[in-house]
Amino acid sequence: MTAKFRFAPSPTGYLHVGNARLALINWLFAKKVGGSMVLRLDDTDAERSTDEYAQGIQDDMQWLGLEWDELKKQSDRSADYDTAFEKLKAAGRLYPCYETGEELDYKRKRQIARKLPPVYDRSALKLSAEEKAALEADGHQPHWRFLLDQDVVAWEDEVRGHVEVDCASMSDPVLIRTDGRPLYHLPSVVDDIDFAITHVIRGEDHVSNTALHIQIFKALDAAKPKFAHLPLLMGPDGGPLSKREGSQSLRELRETGLDPMSINSLLARLGTSDNIEVREDLAAVIAGFDISRFSRAAAKFDPAELKKLNAKILHAMPWEAAKDKLAIDGAHEAFWLAIRGNIETVVEAKSWWTVVDGAITPVVEDAPFLKSAAELLPAGEFDEGSWKIWTGAVKDGLGVKGKALFMPLRQALTGQSHGPEMNKMLPLIGRDKTLARLNGETA
Repeated sequence: MTAKFRFAPSPTGYLHVGNARLALINWLFAKKVGGSMVLRLDDTDAERSTDEYAQGIQDDMQWLGLEWDELKKQSDRSADYDTAFEKLKAAGRLYPCYETGEELDYKRKRQIARKLPPVYDRSALKLSAEEKAALEADGHQPHWRFLLDQDVVAWEDEVRGHVEVDCASMSDPVLIRTDGRPLYHLPSVVDDIDFAITHVIRGEDHVSNTALHIQIFKALDAAKPKFAHLPLLMGPDGGPLSKREGSQSLRELRETGLDPMSINSLLARLGTSDNIEVREDLAAVIAGFDISRFSRAAAKFDPAELKKLNAKILHAMPWEAAKDKLAIDGAHEAFWLAIRGNIETVVEAKSWWTVVDGAITPVVEDAPFLKSAAELLPAGEFDEGSWKIWTGAVKDGLGVKGKALFMPLRQALTGQSHGPEMNKMLPLIGRDKTLARLNGETA
């Protein structure tokens, strides 16, 4: 059977770094073994799911270069979930429960107070047909729980190795709400069956869910897929990665000018013992991918590391690859080659284009020095040799050298104390702007 993977985000928000990691690893594994991948939108939460987020997920994946083979939406599949619901009911694996949320919360608090595990007590199984009818006649609509086999579920995990979960310590999970809508577990398993998914790769927070899902696969007479559970990403301080700190949406990262290969290069190796290195394209990432290299230890995501990788990509990027990313009218190869070594994202290039083609306010601390330096500018059109000729003339003529020579000139011409090599910037700035800025004029 051809290997088949799935990435299953909920369109209740934009993809963030943790989502992207799962999407990438599923995609890489599929490509590595010659398989395919389904993009499944888990949009059964009608109140929170939106078309905007659904489209945003697709846009982000395409930006990363992660094309899918099939697109599925859970909102289109309610009839299939109803069929599975009826099958499980007929097999005696679903039973109706009538407790309200408040009643269940009260039960949990009492169990905790008695130092008992807060597990559902299955009291609904003791209700007679007459009692159920009376509750429904009184307006109580049931939610439906899956009757777990209270034994140990085991599987060989692609990342964690041998895993065992004792289902006797778990509550029978609710699969169907009181309004008849299915919760996460049932649609997820039914989709994996119907789409012939062979590999499920997700976060380690789903380990207990996997034990439950394996029981549902069995109850529906279906073979279970292979599973891999990746450690969750941690923030740079070692704490859980939150949306507030470090888990920017891919939409935000894209707007900062990050190259998608910086994200792909980082996330493909994050959590492995392999060195994190810049890869030019996804083909190179696929070649180095091995799911067995992922550790069970938590992986740390550091935005600063991502920026460093992005800078390496830009520093080596040729003009042909950069020009469309810059989106700067009038920018040219000489400009790009001059500034690429001093930026971490393409967005930063715009400020240097302003230095070259716009107007800046020069930093002037010693106007007489700058005026004298202006008189020593070499004649003719500037080229990359003009800076050396000019600073040599200033050194000899005014007796200034080192930082006292170079810093005032850089600050006057660029408004900055650091930046690209001035031998490349001077020809780009040109004589007119150079003279104006040395005179303290905004130009």
